[in-house]
Amino acid sequence: MKTPIMTLAFIVTCLAPNLPAAAQAQENSVFIYATYFHCNNGMVEGADDVVAKEYKSELDRMVKDRTVSSWGWLRKKVGGEWSRAGFLTGTSLKAVLSAAGNYNVMSDGHPPKMAFEKACSSGEDYIWHVLAGSDPGTSRGKVAFSTYFVCDQSREMQADALVKRVVGPMYDKLVADGKLTTWFWAEHIVGGKYRRLATMTAQSRDDLIAAREALVAAAEHNPLDEAMTSICGSHQDYIWEVKEQGP
Repeated sequence: MKTPIMTLAFIVTCLAPNLPAAAQAQENSVFIYATYFHCNNGMVEGADDVVAKEYKSELDRMVKDRTVSSWGWLRKKVGGEWSRAGFLTGTSLKAVLSAAGNYNVMSDGHPPKMAFEKACSSGEDYIWHVLAGSDPGTSRGKVAFSTYFVCDQSREMQADALVKRVVGPMYDKLVADGKLTTWFWAEHIVGGKYRRLATMTAQSRDDLIAAREALVAAAEHNPLDEAMTSICGSHQDYIWEVKEQGP
C-alpha cells in the first residue's frame, strides 16, 4: 500500500542523524521521490489520460516555480508487478517530501483523482539520492532501462565506489557517443527492499538495448563485475516508456 506522506516525513526526521553524509548534503544534490503503482491493466490507460490532461500543467508549473527540478510519468514495457511510476526530483530531501505532500495524486474527492486511484489503487514509495550520473539538467530519453538492486547493506559503499570509478566512465562514453541520453546511480533513502537503482535512458528501445548489451559485454569475466554482483546479488529489471516529463 502507499505510505502516507506524513508517515514518510516522520521516518525521515527520525533517521536523519543516521543517513549517509552524501544524502544529507543538499548543494548540487538530486533526490527523487518515486511512487511505483500497481494498476488494473484494463483501466490503466485512464490513469495516463488523467496525468496528461489534469496534472501535467500543474506539475510543469511546479518546475517553472522551482518547487521541483523535474517530474515524470513512466509506463512499464517489460518488468515486474509495477505498471506505472511517477516521480518528482529536487535538490534536497525536504524539497521532494514537501512537493509530494503538497501534490498527492491519490484521491481527495476530486473526480480526476478518484479516476486515477480507481485505475492504480496502490503504490510503493521510494526516495532515492543520486550518487553519480549525467548532467541532472538533461531531459531523459524516451525509454529507460532501470535495475533495482537488493544489496548487502554492510558493503553498499563498495558498490558505489565501483560504479563511480569503473562503470560510470563506461556510461559517460555511451552518452558522449550519442548512444545513451542520460544515466544515474542512486542510493535508497526511504522505501522497500531495493537498496540501489541504476537507470539509463535513450531515444529508442533499439539504442537502449544496444547500450545495455555493450555494458554487459564489457563487464563479462571482469573481476570487478563479480565483486559488484557479490554485493548486490539480486535485482529486478524494468524497461520504461517515458510517457510524460518536465521540463
